Amino acid sequence: MPADRPTLAIAMLLFAMFVFTAMDGIAKGLAGQGMPPERIILLRYVLVSLILAPVVVARWEHRPMRTSRPILHIVRGVLLIGSATLFIYAMRALPLETATAIGFASPLYVTALSIPFLGEKVGMRRWAAVGVGFLGILVILRPGTAAFVPEMLIPLVSSFCWACGLIITRAMRGREGPLTILIWSTGIGVIVIAPLGLVGWETPTPTQWGMLAAIALCHAAGQYFTIRAFMMASASLLAPFSYSTIIWATLIGLFAFGSYPDTATIAGTCLLVGAGLYVWHRERTVTGTPTVPGGSISEVAQEVPESGKRGDSLGADATQPLRPGPPDP
Repeated sequence: MPADRPTLAIAMLLFAMFVFTAMDGIAKGLAGQGMPPERIILLRYVLVSLILAPVVVARWEHRPMRTSRPILHIVRGVLLIGSATLFIYAMRALPLETATAIGFASPLYVTALSIPFLGEKVGMRRWAAVGVGFLGILVILRPGTAAFVPEMLIPLVSSFCWACGLIITRAMRGREGPLTILIWSTGIGVIVIAPLGLVGWETPTPTQWGMLAAIALCHAAGQYFTIRAFMMASASLLAPFSYSTIIWATLIGLFAFGSYPDTATIAGTCLLVGAGLYVWHRERTVTGTPTVPGGSISEVAQEVPESGKRGDSLGADATQPLRPGPPDP
């Protein structure tokens, strides 16, 4: 494993969060042009699969697809494809920064789900933080007012699916390598979304193909830098910087779409982020495994042993630069 380099790791994660948010912005632009979210996700998965293929071929002798937990991989793949598709549906109707802010509910879900699924104990302090976080969501949603639109509920469902997928990833930590998780999640994603994405097929225009290629490249670059960051520093250090996504979403929303969050959205986001950071603090103190809002296989990357001890890691020598692979969809 690379030596701890916290400053570089933080810079890499900040850049990864920007790249992931830019990917969302491009997807929002495609959805705004009338391309169905299912088709955007299908083509993203296909292009990402092309990027992943050389890595799989290079590691084929290590049997990277081998697993004793196929059901977990299938369930996780379905949850993540659902999360990604729902989020694009949300962005069609909502400003990018609003959808992103509501999506920060995922660490709150993880805290609650970790009790029945991971057997963790959650004290009153974390439950209180979860309550404050959901209060922040209510401030953003403002149900019963003219500001509320039903589409605001979509990112809540999307983030719940993501949280369930993260719980499954944690359950496989130390038992499955990042490449194995990537192969299964990508393969299952293509199988699940293909029938929906091919309905009423219309060939993308050259401009749309360029935007789709940019999405795939952002996806790959974001995962690459996220995994590298987690190999250079602990999740306890990096988790808070995942919240930089809301800054990037606000800037991209402002300059690309002319949107800006109103006072209530800013206030609710502050409550939500504050609650998430407190949950991170308590998890770091109590369990040592804090929740990373955008984390999944990046956390598993910290578990990859030294060179030669695992054939399904993302590289035979973890100290060498990883080949870009698709991010965890």
